[in-house]
Amino acid sequence: MATNHLLEIKQYGQSIWMDNLTRDMIQSGELKDLVENQGISGITSNPAIFEKAIAGNAIYDADITAGLRAGLPTYKIYEALIFADIRNACDILRPVYEATNKLDGYVSIEVPPTIAHDTQATITEARRYFSEIGRENVMIKIPGTEAGLPAVEQAIAEGINVNITLLFSVQSYINTAWAYIRGLEQRVSEGRDISQIASVASFFLSRIDSNIDAKIDARVKRGVDDITQTAKLSAIKGKIAIANAKIAYQEYKNIIQSERWQALAAKGAKVQRLLWASTSTKDPNYNDVMYVNELIGRDTVNTLPPATITACADHCEVGDRIQTGIQEAYQLMESLKDPDININIDAVMDELLTEGIDKFVKPFQSLMNSLESKIKVLSPV
Repeated sequence: MATNHLLEIKQYGQSIWMDNLTRDMIQSGELKDLVENQGISGITSNPAIFEKAIAGNAIYDADITAGLRAGLPTYKIYEALIFADIRNACDILRPVYEATNKLDGYVSIEVPPTIAHDTQATITEARRYFSEIGRENVMIKIPGTEAGLPAVEQAIAEGINVNITLLFSVQSYINTAWAYIRGLEQRVSEGRDISQIASVASFFLSRIDSNIDAKIDARVKRGVDDITQTAKLSAIKGKIAIANAKIAYQEYKNIIQSERWQALAAKGAKVQRLLWASTSTKDPNYNDVMYVNELIGRDTVNTLPPATITACADHCEVGDRIQTGIQEAYQLMESLKDPDININIDAVMDELLTEGIDKFVKPFQSLMNSLESKIKVLSPV
């Protein structure tokens, strides 16, 4: 029988979650099989995933019709659909949640992407989602924007599990980690338990390489001064995201060694694990599991889309690599300042965050439009 490399990865302290959720996979038993037999120990979702799941899928028609009969507006029908899927997925993953002492077994759902820059609205929706879904192992996704981080802090203080998403820069991860710590500290100051709260910091990968590679290709196409400059530009293609992630992991290690974290750990706090997101390889010239192979390590999560899950199960080269090539990673990031390369990484990260929110807003709005159209078809004349 062929080795499932996903199961091997667990030996190195990394959990594999799946970046996908549909009602079809819940009802068919596929999700249950992935959890029980294939090493999947969590689920992440986002508006783009739900748009693909719901738009044009008749499996949701009965619930849409029920929402119509109840007089619900489109947005509430949407929520009823996704909340039901999230609850059912949480129930399937509940045994994992219990078996791992609440380390894994979570299902993530994102607050509406249209409120990414509104702190109070994000707090309100995170609170409502957590309450209405009513599952201990649900995790509310909040974007790591300037407005999102105070919402993260408040949600953690209230005992809500949080997945901070759309993190690109190392500094954005550091800010996220301290928001988590402040939320726990507030909870401790109020005399409340912190041992039941979980959080992950979702650090995006392939989008970084896609952005930087496109900039390099455009520059080479316009023409460069000499062969040395071409070589320097070519040498960094497809390498920045992994280097960036390895540096973020070093910052994680520094944070958990701090006195503030140690004081919380003594009270039972769980570490906020780094979660590698955007892990499908976009360039066909690159290894299709490179964002898995190079970032396996303790206290991390990798969330994979279905195609990457299949590829990794088949041919991931499993080993503890998160701590390897650290000096090279720092040198690689520093090389971006070389005049022959001259890529402003901070500007790239800001651009990616703006694009990331837009990539969730557009499918969210598209799904609302699709639901409106379906409602018209299903509405009694």
